[in-house]
Amino acid sequence: MTGAVTTRRMPSVGTAVRHYLPAGLIFIGGIALWETVVVVFDIERFLLPQPSRIARVFVDEFGVVVSAGWLTMRKAMFGFAIGAIAGISMALLTSRWPLIRDGMMPFAVAVNSTPIIALAPIMNNWFPITSIWPGAMVVALVVFFPVMINAVRGLSEVPAGSLELMDSYGAAPRDVLFKVRIPHSLPYVFSAFKVGTTLSIIAAVVSEYFGGSRENLGVYISQQAALFHFAEAWAAILVASFSGIVFYLAVVMVERAVMPWHASMRNVAGT
Repeated sequence: MTGAVTTRRMPSVGTAVRHYLPAGLIFIGGIALWETVVVVFDIERFLLPQPSRIARVFVDEFGVVVSAGWLTMRKAMFGFAIGAIAGISMALLTSRWPLIRDGMMPFAVAVNSTPIIALAPIMNNWFPITSIWPGAMVVALVVFFPVMINAVRGLSEVPAGSLELMDSYGAAPRDVLFKVRIPHSLPYVFSAFKVGTTLSIIAAVVSEYFGGSRENLGVYISQQAALFHFAEAWAAILVASFSGIVFYLAVVMVERAVMPWHASMRNVAGT
């Protein structure tokens, strides 16, 4: 008798090349165009440095910018964890008791509408300015709203047929939550997580513009820009961009591990 074991096919090298080649070509073409425009139009270095100069400065300042990037990345990850846990917890409460959702939603919208530049000075006043907490709390507030909204949507917009089937089995509300609502919400939650990774890096860097240790990435960028050392500032921006990409890919890997059964994961795997 043949066993009913389903295996996932790994994408072939050709499939991977076809998937990533357009992005790679666009990236290379954009860098080449940038270099050409700066040289042809003789743009001053303090306005727009050449990518080749930024690369040289990045190598020279590698230890400094990477160390600063790691400190800011820790702040972003810590704040992301706080915001994600708070958002999912509130979503579970609001999906169970609509009264809490009606009361919390205006507050969540108000917080999400508040600019980062308004939140950062307040958090710097609430917590020690040289600690991880001011930036982490700014990140947490920025991440909280999209995670909460997407999680509530995933928990609430379950197909009626699935709920009727569980009801016909006499399933308890706990079983409905863990076997239907939470699995249905996972794609929504991970979509919010992926958006939150980029938001967390942006919030962490911007929050550092308003003070903090000189070893942080945002402080380094603002100081170098104030001194008209724009190649150094761009090198630090490069670190921030790379940190965001790494954070995003880490969430994607967790998503594939947690929900390999989802259709989007099968499409990624080339099945």
